[in-house]
Amino acid sequence: MSQSSTPPPSASRPAEPRPGGDPGSPWAAGGTVFAGVLLFVDGVLGVLKGIAGIASNDVYTRINDYVFKFSVTSWGWIHLILGVVLILVGWGILKGAAWARGAGVALASLNLIANFMWLPYTPVWAIVTIAIDVFVIWALCTDRSDRDDWARSG
Repeated sequence: MSQSSTPPPSASRPAEPRPGGDPGSPWAAGGTVFAGVLLFVDGVLGVLKGIAGIASNDVYTRINDYVFKFSVTSWGWIHLILGVVLILVGWGILKGAAWARGAGVALASLNLIANFMWLPYTPVWAIVTIAIDVFVIWALCTDRSDRDDWARSG
């Protein structure tokens, strides 16, 4: 009754890939979690930007010859509402909600457009937000990991 110290043949094989092909990039999977955090933080910053625009019209400099002539208060409401929705979607992505990925892509795109139109008021922060939105869109579109596995591990 000797026991063999060698493992069974199945134990030394690598795990088989998931059915359906590509297991997904770990960079993209980690990027999805980071995208959720970025959407959440971008939403909080949007709320603060919106409150500043609503509270006082002289917080941001007005551009007289700019094509998109909204009042600063209007911009404040746009950023406030968009910020609240971004917070909710960012939280949904972090919780692993299936609806949140598609909504995150759509809202990051909308936020990107809004910040492009907002460029003359705060150019540096608008460009930073645009870069964040581009990363969020990339991360949410390229992650092919199984959502159930991701939600269980988080």
